[in-house]
Amino acid sequence: MKVLVAGWFSFEKTGATAGDLLAKDLVCDWVKQAGYTYDIALASQFGGGVDWAVVNPNDYSHLIFVCGPFFRSNLLKRFENCRLVGINLSMMESVDLWNPFDLLLERDSSHGARPDLTFLARERSVPVVGVTLNRTPDVPRNRESYETANAAVERFIALQELSAVHIDTRLDITNTSGLRSPAEIESLISRMDVVLTTRLHGMVLALKNGVPVVAVDPVPGGKICRQAETIGWPVVFSIDSLTHEDLQKGLDYCLTEVARQKAKECSQKAMKRLQEVRATFIAAMDASSSSTQQWGDGRRRGSWVAENVPLASAQNKPGIPLPHLVRRLIRILKDG
Repeated sequence: MKVLVAGWFSFEKTGATAGDLLAKDLVCDWVKQAGYTYDIALASQFGGGVDWAVVNPNDYSHLIFVCGPFFRSNLLKRFENCRLVGINLSMMESVDLWNPFDLLLERDSSHGARPDLTFLARERSVPVVGVTLNRTPDVPRNRESYETANAAVERFIALQELSAVHIDTRLDITNTSGLRSPAEIESLISRMDVVLTTRLHGMVLALKNGVPVVAVDPVPGGKICRQAETIGWPVVFSIDSLTHEDLQKGLDYCLTEVARQKAKECSQKAMKRLQEVRATFIAAMDASSSSTQQWGDGRRRGSWVAENVPLASAQNKPGIPLPHLVRRLIRILKDG
């Protein structure tokens, strides 16, 4: 005779949680240690197992109901000829008034409480990967290549065993990750094992905090590739030559300690070079107070452009007329 292991994971759309499934795996291990074979009643979304509604109760010596709240009902009546075991349950009725189990090892009831079984569960950890995608390209004509790059990353993630944390870095519109400040965004990125991104600052904020990053540039030879080359980060791909194998090799590398050390080296290199920028800026600002010196970096300043052009918002609402120069300056600052 076999044991049937059941729980809220046995029924469609009853809110089975990760904790329920972890407790189920632990109890199955205990059943095996006790010398029994078992079936697991699983809802269709979990795959495998047997169907609670069609199994023959006469095939089982024991029914074990695992984890979650348990209410007064006739749920187990079909198995009344089995030995009924309840484990890690929160009994919603006083057990002095109602208890359908022959053996009850409750999580909590009117008789007392125990630690939840999942304290003993041993589940293999998977990488926690931040996903930062650029869905608002700087130049509208590049929209298709951005969509292609984002789709490639999303397809790749769907095939991996990892915990994907989508991190929106935009703060001028409602942030889809619920983040409200640069500090909140950077703090979340800094806690990732790896970041996958099609955004320049997704790459920069990850490397700044020593987090390896798989970067995809939606524009061939664009600002992401140039920034990675400038600071010496090797895991960057251009959308025009990107393959699934590239992303897989990149992720595998980024999960190594070597990659984490490389990320720290790139961050240190960038900060060292930027000290030179700081010094140049401050010296130039100091010099600007003197009317006797030619001021600037020596490059010829361009001529103004008079016409107005619409600048489309992130939501594709009607554009707001702005001088073309302002739009060019915004683009230059972003590219820089």
